[in-house]
Amino acid sequence: MTTLPAPAPSATGAKPPATARRIGARVLIGVPLAAYALVSLYPFLWMVSGAFKDQFEVVRGGHLIPEHPTLHTLTDTWNRLHFFDYFLNSLKVTALTVVLTLLIYAAAGYAFAVLRFPGRDWLYRLFVALLFVPGVTVLLPIILLEHNLGVLGTHYGLVLPFVNGTAPLSVMLLTGAFRAVPKELRDSARVDGAGEAHIFARVHLPLARPALITVALLTAIPTWNEYLLTKVSLNDESAYTLSLGLQQLSAQNVPHYNNLMAGALIVVIPVILLFLALQRYFVNGLVGAVKG
Repeated sequence: MTTLPAPAPSATGAKPPATARRIGARVLIGVPLAAYALVSLYPFLWMVSGAFKDQFEVVRGGHLIPEHPTLHTLTDTWNRLHFFDYFLNSLKVTALTVVLTLLIYAAAGYAFAVLRFPGRDWLYRLFVALLFVPGVTVLLPIILLEHNLGVLGTHYGLVLPFVNGTAPLSVMLLTGAFRAVPKELRDSARVDGAGEAHIFARVHLPLARPALITVALLTAIPTWNEYLLTKVSLNDESAYTLSLGLQQLSAQNVPHYNNLMAGALIVVIPVILLFLALQRYFVNGLVGAVKG
């Protein structure tokens, strides 16, 4: 018996192919996102452009691409305001803050995720709740406490509040990462005679490396860019960080906008390079912490 072919669907009311629907959805989503990216990226590109222009060309406006590009603006900004000293100060404060944050809150995250002690869950919720407390509300108590401790106006007077301020997010991310470690690995290590410190250092820390790098990034970037507490705390110009050095540029009687843009570029380049180098771990760390 001959089988008759099925009738072809009519043109009227036919659904578009799945590929066409996917392309249409991507266009609808991609076009607004691309427009938003261009709007967001334009001020940054203008800053980069201004860093390679002289003052006259910046004030005159005109094209985004410099007509007469020069490195003099960058070198002049770097040398005239001792940006290298400010860079070292920022690097010192940021590095100390990151190291202390990882040491303290990795141990705290392990305790919340693995150990059993009275009040553990309530204490963890308290740390997470501190995420919703604006930092400016505790600025005055921090200044008074540092004055009583004798660290006001020093770099250590910046590091301690910065480490304390990273506690809620760091504890939440690292606790989630450590909870994602299979319990069987801990049990196997205990059977082999490993103590709690060995399990923490040899089992949990290596597996939580993406989360640790994520915490380091989320600590380093705001610490590097911090201005308010630094401005209130530091009085000695030799202790200034890059954010205060950049503020000095705008405080001149006749602001040189090309130097301002060059200074902003100097401040932001290390942050961008750090993020680009570690972005893969950053994404994995966030995903792993959320799953945990």
